Amino acid sequence: MTTVDPAPPPPMRLRELVFGAACAAAVRAAVRLGVADALGDTPMTVDDLAAAVKTQPHTLRRLLRALACQGVFAENPDDTFEHTETSRLLREDDPHSLRYIALWCTEPWTWNVWPLLDEAVRSGRSVFEDVYEREFFEYLNEAAPESAHVFNRAMTTSSEQSARDVARLLDLGDASSVVDIGGGQGHVLASLLEKHPHLHGTLLDLPGVVENADPRLCEGGALADRAEVVAGDCRESIPVRADVYVIKNVLEWDDDSTRRALANVRRAARPGARVVVIENLVDDTPSMRFTTAMDLLLLLNVGGAKHTRQSMTDRLTDAGLEIHEVQPVNAYLHAFECTVPG
Repeated sequence: MTTVDPAPPPPMRLRELVFGAACAAAVRAAVRLGVADALGDTPMTVDDLAAAVKTQPHTLRRLLRALACQGVFAENPDDTFEHTETSRLLREDDPHSLRYIALWCTEPWTWNVWPLLDEAVRSGRSVFEDVYEREFFEYLNEAAPESAHVFNRAMTTSSEQSARDVARLLDLGDASSVVDIGGGQGHVLASLLEKHPHLHGTLLDLPGVVENADPRLCEGGALADRAEVVAGDCRESIPVRADVYVIKNVLEWDDDSTRRALANVRRAARPGARVVVIENLVDDTPSMRFTTAMDLLLLLNVGGAKHTRQSMTDRLTDAGLEIHEVQPVNAYLHAFECTVPG
């Protein structure tokens, strides 16, 4: 029976860390094989699981044993395996599924750029183009359609899950209009419009993004009469006036792009307008292992960065916004409540 080890002594902890790629690869393999989907609510033998996912039983047992050590699946004394709360998140049908997040963070390109982290740290820039001879999103859209699909599904999953948390946090009862800047498919906007029936909203993002906007916001959708979808780049201009501007997980570019986007918000908004910036932080958060890892991945693929509380405060203050409150949205997101001064 496999058990989860208690906190190991430092030498063993370091050994575990340098074998971290094996753990990530094991999660990816389980997702691609469909193990979590094949395992139902009752424990199964390895032979039955292997038949269901078309693998060799003896190698599937090795994979499951490695994952059970991490709390992903559990091995029982009768030689069966069952779900844990963590392994259920790998199922396609779980309402909180992280299946596509798990695939996204272990896509083939990641294994090629992680070994160059020292060069990215030394130079302070993305190394993705050094490997693939094109910038990150160009590579995804032109040369890696499967990875682009995984990316889009992962971002959709993440946005849908966090949108509910954002809607619970934000009280827009006094506002009549809101714009979601760089809002992707518009899950946050849709959640806000559903919570506030009096509210009108605008989704602003790149043309290739908003063409796949949430059906609720598009013509014939349940929220279409209170929603507008606008194609544009917030680094170039923001052609929308609203009472509230929401900017979630957008300000992770280089400093110049971040400054331009915030300057455009400042230029578009009337005095007194609310600006709510929602970001992962790499400090002051219970999820630092996750956010600091994502920060390094951003450095590798696009040269971007997650913010500290202070760096985000500095960017917003430099843009001329007044910060009134910073509060957690969930375990990995913080909301900076700002206004545009008169």
